[in-house]
Parts: sequence; C-alpha cells; structure tokens
Amino acid sequence: MKVSSIAAAWASSTAILSAAVQAHPGMNATVLEALKEADSNKSGELLGDLKWLYPGQLSAVGRLIRSILVDDGFDAQSNEFYGHVPPLHSAACALDTCCVWWYIAEEMTQLFRASDGQCTDAARAAVRLGFHDAAGWSKFTGDFGGADGSIVLAPEEILRPANRGLEEIVQQYKFWYDRWSHFCVGMADLIQMGANVATVVCPLGPRIRSFVGRRDSFVAAPDGLLPSPFDPAEKLIALFRAKTIQPRGLAALLGAHSTSRQFFVNPARAGAPQDSTPGIWDVLYYRQTLAARPPPEIFRFPSDIVLSEHPRLFPAFKTFAGPNGQAPWDFAYAREYVRLSLLGVFNINNLTDCTLVLPAKTSKP
Repeated sequence: MKVSSIAAAWASSTAILSAAVQAHPGMNATVLEALKEADSNKSGELLGDLKWLYPGQLSAVGRLIRSILVDDGFDAQSNEFYGHVPPLHSAACALDTCCVWWYIAEEMTQLFRASDGQCTDAARAAVRLGFHDAAGWSKFTGDFGGADGSIVLAPEEILRPANRGLEEIVQQYKFWYDRWSHFCVGMADLIQMGANVATVVCPLGPRIRSFVGRRDSFVAAPDGLLPSPFDPAEKLIALFRAKTIQPRGLAALLGAHSTSRQFFVNPARAGAPQDSTPGIWDVLYYRQTLAARPPPEIFRFPSDIVLSEHPRLFPAFKTFAGPNGQAPWDFAYAREYVRLSLLGVFNINNLTDCTLVLPAKTSKP
C-alpha cells in the first residue's frame, strides 16, 4: 500500500466527523463537542525549539522533524542505508556523526535478535526503556524530564515502581555507555536508538527515523508521569495529551504491547504475553485486545481493555486490527514514536538524522 493511500485511509474517519459538524449546525452541543474532539484526535503540536524558531531558521533535520510532527500524511519511516561505512577508528569515521552509531546498532542487533529471528527479552526491555525515559515529561512540568537519559543516569529514577523490571536492561545501557561515550555518544541517544533498533529487529517492525544529539541529564524526571495499567481511560488520555500525544497517537503507541510480556501486573501469570506472538511486531495485539474471548495464554492489561473500548481510540484499534492493518499501524506508530522520542528535547534543530544505521526491516521468520 502506498504511503498516500495509508494516510488517506487513516484520515477518513476524522474527515467524515468534521463534515458532520458542518452539516448539522443545530445539533446538541455535547454531540458537537464530541465531533470536534474527534477532529483533533491527531497529534500535531510542535515540540522543543521548533515551537519558537522561524521556518527560515530551521536546519534540514529541523524541517524534516517539523514535517513529521505536523503533517498527518508525512511518513516517519525510512529505507536509507549506508553505502560504505568507514572503519571505526578511522579519520573518516570520526568526521561522520553517524558512523559510530552504525557499529553501536550492529552490537545492539546481536543482543535483540534471537536465533529464530524473533525479538529477545532484551529487545522488549529496550523498547520499554525508550518509552519510560521519554514519557517522563509533560507540558506542565518545566524544562526537564523526557528523552534525556535520566532513567539510567539518575539512580533514583529506576527505583520507582513504574520502572520495575528494567533493572537488567539499565545495566546493559551502562555497559554500552562506558564502551561508547568516548566517541561522544550520549545516554539519551543510546536509549532512543536502542528502542528503534529493537523495533525494526522484531519481524514486521517499522524502520523509524532516528535522530542523535540529545542532551543528557543526571536529574531525575518528575515522578507520576508514567501510565499505570490500572488507570481509567480518561486519566490516560489526559496524561498523554499533556505530552502532546492525542488519542489516535496513543492507540498507535499501545501496539508496542504486541511484543511485550508482563511480570508484575499479575505476578501469578509472570511472563504472560499481551498477544500470542510476542516475538513478532504484528497487529495481533489489536485483534486479541478487542476479542470477546481472547486466547487463554495472553494477559490483557486492564488499561488496554478500557482504552480499546473508548470511543476516541476504538476506531484506530479497529483499523489496525483489520486484515490490512499492518501498514497503517507501522505508519502511525513511526510518526508517534518520533514524537515520543523528542519529548523534553530542546535542541531538535541541531540533531542529526542517523536512520541509515538501522538494520533492514524483516518479514516474519
């Protein structure tokens, strides 16, 4: 399916609702408000320094990221690859910001891909770590928090209950940081690059545009900004809107549970996956979350159930769960994850696009 077709299909339900508002100006105010709400379901707010820079001040990367953030039809996936990678310790590699990241991505890939070609537990943890570092930010909590590496660099942050289970992958990132930091590699970038490498290593996972150059922080992110699997839908919607992520984007991001396993929500079922194929980045999560009788081996988070049934997210769940749902989900997830990975980043215009270091997208093993 072409990108333009995916974007058009993805926008159709919003367009229909918007037309309904125009066609029935005398309808009940509550209904009007609901329709207007649906029309604003997409995430389109600018972030960081892009909010105050004029178009003429934007770098090529700044313009690219701006397009991803505000243009609902812009694809945040890429198939750009290195033609030739210079040797790691060469002068040519030192002059190329992305060169060292190719070697890092290769090392990450070895850890994230199992012998059968599916995702490893480390890959799952890397995706979760990317979420938890970036999501520690809100429009209302000032200029710290977000994708700044603090989940590893600020020792108290990993001790929070919401981050339980990430201790082992945090140790891995400390090892990588010690190994690569003398190449001017930062922790914030390691975490977000790792999440994107893990995503595309998973069979069917999208190849998301990946940027480096974030500033690290040793200050813990504000507490209480991560979602709970027991939160009601309206609380979660409000929580993510404060991160500039609207319900449609939240529905796309939830699909990362396609490759997750739970250990602490219900300890009696530790290791239970959220869909039947936790080693593959597929849309089975959406189908089984919506199912009246899901397979007994899966464990559905209470928050996933209530969100899937919520009128602001249900249309997206249905789209992704459909027979042709993989491409629209990849398209939507990639755009929303770029947004998530830039929360709390205030030097976006100075970042470097290093997507070309990612491994190739893979089909089902």
